[in-house]
Amino acid sequence: MGKKGSGWFATVKEVFKSSRKDLPDKKVTGVRPFGVSLLVAGYDDNGPQLYQVDPSGSYFSWKASAIGKNVSNAKTFLEKRYTDDMELDDAVHTAILTLKEGFEGQISGKNIEIGIIGTDKKFRQALL
Repeated sequence: MGKKGSGWFATVKEVFKSSRKDLPDKKVTGVRPFGVSLLVAGYDDNGPQLYQVDPSGSYFSWKASAIGKNVSNAKTFLEKRYTDDMELDDAVHTAILTLKEGFEGQISGKNIEIGIIGTDKKFRQALL
């Protein structure tokens, strides 16, 4: 994502903290901001990282998470299925099953994409 300091790669959390400093300071109350939530994944010296970023600028760290339609069902499903010692194939399978919970229609490589970031810190796309 970038470098911070002299030659040191920033952790995923540091990137979020520094990017929030650049946001304009808006003192509006009582109005919900328009925007989207994002799930951002990365891999740093501490291992895999997953953050949820909300329109307000708040961010949360997760082991596994979901956003969007039927989020409560998806999170309940992940709480039952996710373990820290999952193999990659099991994690991808769990992600697909979680998507099926709130998905209308047939899931295929034409309407979903799955990205993988491993210990080599390189992004690759899983083929369905």
